[in-house]
Amino acid sequence: MENLMLLAPEIAVAATGLIILFIGVFMSPRTKNVLGYLATLGVLAALVLTVQSFGTEATMFYGTVSIDALSQFFKLVFLAVALIVSIASIKYNENSDHTEEFYSLVLFATLGMMVVASSNDFILLFCAFELASFATYALAGFEKQNPKSLEGAMKYFMMGAVSSALMLFGISFVYGATGTTSIPMIAENASLLAENPIGLVAVVLLIAGFGFKMALVPFHMWAPDTYQGSPSVVSSLLAAGSKKMGFVAAFRVFILALAALQPDWQLAFTILAVVTMTFGNVVAVSQTSVKRMLAYSSLAQAGYIAMAFVVMTPMALTGGIFYTLAHAFMKGGAFIAAGAVVWMITTQRTGDLQVPDHLDNFRGLGKRMPLVALCMTVFVFALAGIPLTSGFMAKFVLFSSAIQAGMTWLAVIAILNSALSLFYYARLVRYMYFLPPEGKKIGLPFPYAAALLLATAGVFAMGLWPEPFLQWAMEAAKVLI
Repeated sequence: MENLMLLAPEIAVAATGLIILFIGVFMSPRTKNVLGYLATLGVLAALVLTVQSFGTEATMFYGTVSIDALSQFFKLVFLAVALIVSIASIKYNENSDHTEEFYSLVLFATLGMMVVASSNDFILLFCAFELASFATYALAGFEKQNPKSLEGAMKYFMMGAVSSALMLFGISFVYGATGTTSIPMIAENASLLAENPIGLVAVVLLIAGFGFKMALVPFHMWAPDTYQGSPSVVSSLLAAGSKKMGFVAAFRVFILALAALQPDWQLAFTILAVVTMTFGNVVAVSQTSVKRMLAYSSLAQAGYIAMAFVVMTPMALTGGIFYTLAHAFMKGGAFIAAGAVVWMITTQRTGDLQVPDHLDNFRGLGKRMPLVALCMTVFVFALAGIPLTSGFMAKFVLFSSAIQAGMTWLAVIAILNSALSLFYYARLVRYMYFLPPEGKKIGLPFPYAAALLLATAGVFAMGLWPEPFLQWAMEAAKVLI
């Protein structure tokens, strides 16, 4: 029973999802609004339980589940994103017939991500991946009347199916060479993989499978269309949460299980990191859809985090892990801010209704929705790495780790990319504050305001008081070293 308490956060999320699904069936659309508050409470309870269990180390279910600093840190990331998304979704699902389905899918997706973080066995890892993936496929196409939502969901599903097949194929080769699916046992028998040509094939297949989840170029094709077409609250969950699931799985699989093949996968990640950050920033410059711009910017951020696999020092791993939480607040908040503007445009019926997240719809936002404009400014400047924000601290630790490891060229490429990103972020700020508004001032619904303020608080907390977060990230990195 004491051991089961270590899974209290997962149990809280699963129980909340099931309760919402069962009671929602018997409620009218007007009374279903309460389900959003129930989901938020469930996520908040799981978040508190996760923080309380920091410092605990245990393995469960014959070593398939590992409770350690790495899994606890990433659960914190996933639950922080789920909290922001569930609060903002209270307004998005107002008077909807499908509220219980929406929140259940969000909670089950979060549960899948949390189980991935604790997975110590390839079979459990794959099953948890699929749980999170199937829930997010449905969420991406949640607006059935919106052709862009359906198109994005279909591309996401098709690419997801291919990536799952590649990942499973890679896992089968690892099992064939080592005779086990346990990550610690594979690490012990890694020499069998290193001596066998199958090991190299497995690395290629696993990089392709995980590369899709992490949205690394060239496995990114689904991301821009899916992020733009999905409801903004779902884009927030995908960009800030689902992507980190790929990273925590890759940390365990490549750094722990496939350490003997490090020269092979390290070279691959070097190329992927440089190409991804450069491609993401260059393409983001020409975007007129803000959600699409944030999608390409999200690719660039994935490229920065992938630097941790290249540098591979304790400081680099700490920086990469710290960056995942910083990015969760920055990118999660930015998509919620875009969602608030989409809500304003569709309810007021002003501006470009065909592309409600068009850059022109952000004209004069500082006068129309001051809080949204202010929060969006904080998020984009944090993403660019402006001081006093979480983005600056994350980039400082990660880039300086590359310089310390003698990879100054990699740090220079990353810094130049950050400078390029400032161009399109500053352009958005110019539209919000220096161009005349195309409509009257409008009140911001409380759920959007609460979610934005929570994400902004996270950005400033990690920027102004980074010590506890860096300490947690250091403890998580020790699991990998």
